[in-house]
Amino acid sequence: MRPVSAPAPAAESAAESATEPATESAAETSAAPLLVFGWGNLSRGDDALGPLFVEHLQALCDGRGLTEKIDFLDDYQLQIEHALDLVGRQRVLFVDASLNCAAPFEVTALQPQQDASFTTHAMSPQALMQVFHDLHGQAPPPCTLLAIRGEQFELGEPPGADALAHLAAALHWAEGWLAASEKMQAEPG
Repeated sequence: MRPVSAPAPAAESAAESATEPATESAAETSAAPLLVFGWGNLSRGDDALGPLFVEHLQALCDGRGLTEKIDFLDDYQLQIEHALDLVGRQRVLFVDASLNCAAPFEVTALQPQQDASFTTHAMSPQALMQVFHDLHGQAPPPCTLLAIRGEQFELGEPPGADALAHLAAALHWAEGWLAASEKMQAEPG
């Protein structure tokens, strides 16, 4: 489920590229209104909760025919390039495992905020939203963080039983988030 890079296109001559009109990026033309983005490492115990959430929610949505309205993305960590994944969205749900949240999960509405993470390998969702704002000169779409309680992050271990129970509770909550999102999309204006 991790994004796969397409092969690089063949190099164009300067004359060819100068005569062809600029086109919108794929994110601008084909982005679904909703993005569910989970991150974590499948090989580090409960750190797998973000990607597992994405996998399970996508399967649920596939069964309900909702995948045209939702894009699903998972990665090991947030990167500055992920700001481009926010383009054209109406709502974004970020999902990660957390040692610091209450069990089974916490939900937080996010605001753009520059923090020290924008200079590291792993960004906070708030810093990513700030990058979007800085790039586009406009507010990012409404973003929510779903932090799922995890406790064991050892390399080579599977998620623990408690973490999987927290994942199930988070998936149940997400059904309500999806229903609210569909209702918002159906409203005129």
